[in-house]
Amino acid sequence: MTQTNSRDTKQKILDAAIYLFNSKGFTGTSVREIANRANVNVAHISYYFKGKGGLLEYLVSHYYEGYLKIIEENYSHIQYGNTHDVLSKMILDLLHYQHENRQLSRLVYREVTVDSVLNREVMTTYLTKEKYYIKSLLEQGIEEGHFRKGFIPHLIIQLRSLLHMPYLQPQYMSEVLHIQPHEAYFVHQYYKELKLWLNSLLVDKFSQDRNLLAIR
Repeated sequence: MTQTNSRDTKQKILDAAIYLFNSKGFTGTSVREIANRANVNVAHISYYFKGKGGLLEYLVSHYYEGYLKIIEENYSHIQYGNTHDVLSKMILDLLHYQHENRQLSRLVYREVTVDSVLNREVMTTYLTKEKYYIKSLLEQGIEEGHFRKGFIPHLIIQLRSLLHMPYLQPQYMSEVLHIQPHEAYFVHQYYKELKLWLNSLLVDKFSQDRNLLAIR
């Protein structure tokens, strides 16, 4: 099998697994079903991923590696701009990443709500790193006077909820709210709303200056 054919086979398996894990659940999906949908031999799944569990682990790890790369790249620009601009760009880039990988996003966010060995590994690696960068950004913003003081764990909960919910519950979005998160325009419209949340963290310089004058 050539290298190109190998990549094609792996991608077919991944695409099939994402679809079936989303529609039938991880436990409700068999290796044979994945192989049939991907139109490959069952042995290929064992060869490339060491079974269904290894396949899910690969999908989750691959997703969070890309997710964290975006966070790390944006965080590295902190020396060139203020924390508000860095966090704003990070949010936009993460929205685009989720949109481009929306089926995988839904699968990953759902799986990390399950108490499992894989989930605990994700918590102690990828999600701990995510917390470190976001916490550092918020702390630096508060220290520099860009952001108002707040309980940072609660701010992280708010940010993650705002970012992930549209891709964790796309059926709720489309069938109840009649919003289509799969449409390209959604990212730009939703980003405007997230900017309002982000701006709520900013220190009100006008009020701050007025209070200083009153004290004097």
